[in-house]
Amino acid sequence: MSDTQSKQNTSSEAPVIELQHVDKYYGDLHVLKDINLSVKKGEVVVVIGPSGSGKSTLCRTINRLETIDSGCILIEGEKLPEEGAKLAELRSKVGMVFQSFNLFAHKTILDNVTMAPMNVLHKSKTEARSEAMELLSRVGVDSQASKLPSQLSGGQQQRVAIARALAMHPKAILFDEPTSALDPEMINEVLDVMTELASSGMTMVVVTHEMNFARRVADRVIFMDSGAIVEENTPEEFFTNPKNIRAQEFLKSIKTH
Repeated sequence: MSDTQSKQNTSSEAPVIELQHVDKYYGDLHVLKDINLSVKKGEVVVVIGPSGSGKSTLCRTINRLETIDSGCILIEGEKLPEEGAKLAELRSKVGMVFQSFNLFAHKTILDNVTMAPMNVLHKSKTEARSEAMELLSRVGVDSQASKLPSQLSGGQQQRVAIARALAMHPKAILFDEPTSALDPEMINEVLDVMTELASSGMTMVVVTHEMNFARRVADRVIFMDSGAIVEENTPEEFFTNPKNIRAQEFLKSIKTH
């Protein structure tokens, strides 16, 4: 079955992630303005835009790391509750990979990946460790399993963070600027893992400054400015023929740096 056919077959299902008329304020600052976004199963949506445009806030509202002031967010057609066990259950369906890795510094790499499957999914230690080693192998850091995060490079730590997200068998993974804290030579090793994930059919929302990744891997590019989605299109159309003037200026500024 081709990628196109498989995506068509899933189009009748409820979107994995849906935001309807979402608004958020920090005091008087309107940081998300009437956001409407739907992400289908297996789709890779890349969110780009200037600093302060609301990209990371958008990403963090999807699993309630940031609250919203109005509108609603649905995961597989179910409304995201504000708190409680149901929120924890829905939140576990959506993995998150942060800019700063957020690994537990005093625990080994293997323990970092097995903790949530054992505590939340109630997997046995043997099963959790076996699966964790498979995932660490998939992202190329299985040889580091007994080390602490501080003994790994930034790129290796971020790959561990991806393995940790995958260990929860999420329906989707959110990536919030996953390469921005990395040295240039480490960026590609993380992007390669993300590209492999995308090709395996993982539903992904990626906030990034990596335009080549967006062009190669995204099914859809979302451009944000001043808290609003001002343009969305295929990568080909967006990068060659942006309609919005702010998007045109943004792409020009990238090319001149």
